[in-house]
Amino acid sequence: MAYASVPATLVAQERQQALRVGITEVPPFVIREADGSWSGISIELWQRIAERNGYRYELLPMPFDRLLPALEDGQLDAVVGALTMTAERETLIDFTHPFYRTGLAIGLPAQTSGGWSALRALFSWQFLSLVIGLAALLLLVGAALWLFERRRNSEQFGESSVRGLGNGFWWAAVTMTTVGYGDKAPVTLGGRLIAIIWMFAALVMVSTFTAAVTTTLTLGNLQGGLQGPEDLRRAHVATVVGTVSEAYLDNQRIRASRYPDLRQAMLAVQSGEAEAVVYDLPILQYRNGELDKGGLRLLPGTFDNQSYAFAVPRQSPLREPISQAVLQITGDNSWQQILQRYLGTP
Repeated sequence: MAYASVPATLVAQERQQALRVGITEVPPFVIREADGSWSGISIELWQRIAERNGYRYELLPMPFDRLLPALEDGQLDAVVGALTMTAERETLIDFTHPFYRTGLAIGLPAQTSGGWSALRALFSWQFLSLVIGLAALLLLVGAALWLFERRRNSEQFGESSVRGLGNGFWWAAVTMTTVGYGDKAPVTLGGRLIAIIWMFAALVMVSTFTAAVTTTLTLGNLQGGLQGPEDLRRAHVATVVGTVSEAYLDNQRIRASRYPDLRQAMLAVQSGEAEAVVYDLPILQYRNGELDKGGLRLLPGTFDNQSYAFAVPRQSPLREPISQAVLQITGDNSWQQILQRYLGTP
């Protein structure tokens, strides 16, 4: 059906000439072996496509950021790898039928000891903001009490603002914690009314503060509370420059550090430079097995689902025959065996 607008001679020429196929190392889809040969999910799929369609080809390794420009400039006839289909890329090149569907995943530091996690939580901005807010409330109550007591009760609260606010802060704190040393007590009607109100309010304040502290420490034991993509906005995230994961973080306005490759991004999380890494799940899983010290802890599930496909120049006669071959090969039982061999999944 697609050949109606493509002369058969063009397809024949493409088969006679060696196709220039751009690749970049991205395990487990494109793997460079020790002897210099290439393997991986995408490489094996391309080999079967070439055999089925009678293509001669040469693999041309190049940096990832050069693949699509080289395809647009006519330096390549196809790009084989783990290329995510996006609307932006579709305006520049053509995609074949997708051969793999996946999504983004989150990698976190390996589980640390509860004591260290709790200590980190105590120095988090969430906990510090809670303490600052409570201190401001104590100062406000203490200042109100001092305004009533500064003249008739100057022995305990003092007439100067500095001493008076300090004593008022102290009284509000010991009253809230029900310690009540008794060294300071209001004598005016207004001061005693404030004291009564604050005593009852303090019961609620102590319960609320205790619950907030417990929640903060619990989240600290859960690796900073990162349980899914909705928690990324309060984390320092690592990703790889020029990838779909970087675009996702930018669109979501999530603070992120860019690294030239996935391994460096994962090492940044492992060393504590970043709190999480966001990248494609199968590639993240594969690279995680290569890290020392047990690697990272990957959260279950994916988000921002995506599809991998091969790329060809716009209106290329290769698109339709390659897509047909992809459908035929990925629909065969042998395709599942290839995936299981590289990914360990059925």
